[in-house]
Amino acid sequence: MSAEVQRICIVGAGRMGEGIALAFMFAGLPVTLIDIKQRDGAAQARYFRQVEDHLRGELATLVRLGSLDAAQAEHAMSHVHLSDREGSGQFLQDATVVFEAVPEVLDLKVQTFAWLSTACSDETVIASTTSTFLVTQLAALVTHPQRFVNAHWLNPAFLMPLVELSRSAATCPQVVQRLMALLKRIGKVPVQCSPAAGYIVPRIQALAMNEAARMVEEGVASAEDIDTAIRVGFGLRFSVLGMLEFIDWGGGDILFYASHYLADAIDPRFLPPKVIAENMAQGRNGLREGQGFYDYQDVDLEAYKLQRLGEFTRKLELMGLSPVFNGGVV
Repeated sequence: MSAEVQRICIVGAGRMGEGIALAFMFAGLPVTLIDIKQRDGAAQARYFRQVEDHLRGELATLVRLGSLDAAQAEHAMSHVHLSDREGSGQFLQDATVVFEAVPEVLDLKVQTFAWLSTACSDETVIASTTSTFLVTQLAALVTHPQRFVNAHWLNPAFLMPLVELSRSAATCPQVVQRLMALLKRIGKVPVQCSPAAGYIVPRIQALAMNEAARMVEEGVASAEDIDTAIRVGFGLRFSVLGMLEFIDWGGGDILFYASHYLADAIDPRFLPPKVIAENMAQGRNGLREGQGFYDYQDVDLEAYKLQRLGEFTRKLELMGLSPVFNGGVV
């Protein structure tokens, strides 16, 4: 998308819709937040006051955290317009991108997309924020499915950088590029994935969360100790090295043997996928062989490692966890 003013509509004025609206407000782009639930005049006014209170409350939190000042928070509020369904026609007709953020109820999705198909311009990009339905299923509910994509935001949407985009075979590549450019413009980090249940993050985190709960159930450790281990061990490392990058650092063969040990000692669910064994057979075990999930053959490994270790030490400093040198003083 070019630098011209984009017209953004968010359909669904619940918590996710509010969070996405805040992301655009914070970036200085005008956004229309549309409540599609039918309410009488007094109830609608009360609901809009509630939504406005939520938005102001989140901005006030950012002020307390030092992320912006009071004047900036008030300026951000000037970028949002609240609308009911009946009054949203021109906003939708003029919209560059419409984000659907209604509850995860299929009948409601069907009704909403039927309405948007008639209310929006044929060129409007329509993006569902669903975490439940595949893009291939929802694309069939709109006219001109080439302009449809899933855009999964992580909570809290106005703070979390990642947005997972999932396209169908019908989605026009230029639509994905336009949406990615818009998201980058407001400081988000978009990634793409195939139409698969769980996207990327929810699929990985579901396994990790269930395993953590299972360890409590088995008496392996207390909830407090497990969460401490996640915060200062597991999560800290993976905030610097991606999970596949981490495999390359340690070696795919190490993961292969460790996984088989855990599968024998605990449960077959720990067995590694075929790609790990295939990489081993092809001599793609990671950094020490110059190839793994990534190709390191033309990478200055010393500079690369120094960069990653520098990022890691800065995170340790930020969390107050850096090792303290005392020169041997007891």
